Order: sequence, then structure tokens, then C-alpha cells
Amino acid sequence: MSKSITQDMAYRQSLMKYAEKYGVSRASRKYNKSRSYIYFWKARWDGTVESLVCQSRRPHSHPNQHTEAELKLIRDMRRRNPDLGMVELWHRLRKRGYTRRPESLFRVMRKLGLFRQPKPKQPYTPKPYEQMIYPGQRVQVDVKVVPRSCITDPELKLFQYTAIDEFTRLRFLGAYEEQSTYSSADFLRKLTLWFRRRGITVECVQTDNGFEFTNRFSKSKRDLPTLFENTASQLGIRHKLIRPYTPRHNGKVERSHREDQKRFYSYHSFYSLHDFAKQLTIHNRRSNDFPMRPLNWLSPAEFTVQFV
Repeated sequence: MSKSITQDMAYRQSLMKYAEKYGVSRASRKYNKSRSYIYFWKARWDGTVESLVCQSRRPHSHPNQHTEAELKLIRDMRRRNPDLGMVELWHRLRKRGYTRRPESLFRVMRKLGLFRQPKPKQPYTPKPYEQMIYPGQRVQVDVKVVPRSCITDPELKLFQYTAIDEFTRLRFLGAYEEQSTYSSADFLRKLTLWFRRRGITVECVQTDNGFEFTNRFSKSKRDLPTLFENTASQLGIRHKLIRPYTPRHNGKVERSHREDQKRFYSYHSFYSLHDFAKQLTIHNRRSNDFPMRPLNWLSPAEFTVQFV
């Protein structure tokens, strides 16, 4: 119960006690309330403050309310046509003498509970996360579109390819002018060499279902492997696709993109692909030297040294 209602109830209780002690007329003068007002609440008052709460003023009946014959007609029509839409149901009722508006029919059907209740959805139970146990066991790969506000040339488009090792959080970034399966295949070759130089053999790459990685949702090329998939096969790397429309399954690389936006793209501008690649390399080195809580406040570079 809200504070204003509680104050009104306390005020009426004070009025009732004063009227009981000194009379209605004196209470009317002191509290500046009409005698009919005091008699109204006095009839309700049973000595408790709860009896002085304002009750609903909604009428119990209405001269234009649905008659029993109309309610029976609606119930019978709904029972015979359980899957019929409300407008079509109203149209059929009109042919049988129903004169109400569709809005009135909707209200009475809702009151009678004649709308089919939606089936309860099965709660989604996510699978437990498969924790990686050594470097290179699985690497998440994704693409970030460089914000237009960071590019000085209006004709230039830039894309950041990102690979992050799930075990060590070690990242490798690549700068490209297009988001295509050719760029993805080239990035896969580069990330494999980059991780190998640091003593890590990439066994599996995990991506979303974008056309730069797979033709899984292509209507005409569904059975045709992309250049990225062929390159992964040639390098002996397993390609794993996440569940469609579930970016949280690639959560580590998605989170790293959010940090890139906050720490890098909010403060930098690029006038060419070469300039972007140069600045991205510096940012990549800094991010790999940044301490992280999941790594016990070690940087990915420091954490990786313990396992290679």
C-alpha cells in the first residue's frame, strides 16, 4: 500500500475517533468535512484502520453489458470454431444478430478466458562450457567492421579479423579491406604461422555462420566448401561452427571486440589500409601484454610462456 493511501487512512481514523468522542457536528467543524462524509465513513468503520481504505468504484453492472444470450452465443461460436481469428469470429456473430463492436467482443472474450493460451516455452538450458586444457586446442575467429567515424576516406572500408586462443586469451589481429572468404583464408594462414612462432599449434578454429566462413545457409552453394574451409582442411585444422544466432558461443572474441571499441577505436583514425594495419599491430601487442583476471592477473603473453 502506498504512502499517500496510508496517510488518508490515518486521517480518517483520527476523524472517526474525534467524531465518536465529541459528536459528528463538532468533528465536521474541526476537520472541515461534511456531515454526510463523516456518516459515510462511520458506517464502514469497525474500529480498525483497514476498514477505512478506499474501495473500488467500479460498478457491478452496466445497462449496456452483454446479455446472457449474447454470452451464450459467443461461447457456442468459440467452442465450434476454436482456431478462428477474432475478427472473423465477430463477422460470423454479426450474421447471427450480434450488434456489438469488435472491441467489446475482445474485452468479453478476454474476461471469459476464450483466447487460447500460448504453450509454455521449454526453458533453455545451455550446455556446460567445455573448458580448454592447453594452448591451441580451440581458437575463436570473428570479424569486426571498423566504425565509419574512424576512417578519414569516405570510399574506404576496413575490417578487423580477430583470432583469440580460448585457453591463453592470446590474440592475433589482421587488417583487411574486404570481408570475404578470400580474406578469411588469408587470415587463417597468417594466424597459424603467428601462433606457431609462439610454440602453439592450432587444432581447431571456431567461427559463426557468416558467408566469409561457410556456405551453410547459402541456397545455391550449400554443399560447396568455401575457400576458408578448404584452407583449414589443407592446414589440418578442424573448423567448428557455432549455433546460428548465438554469438555468446563465441563470447571471448565478441568481448574482445567490445574492449577494442573502448580502448582503440574510440581514440584512433585511419587514412589507409597500411596505416590501419600499422596501428592495429601496436594495439595487438598492447592487448596481449594487458593483465586479465581469468589468467590470475597475468597478461596473455605471460600466461602463454608457462605452457610452451
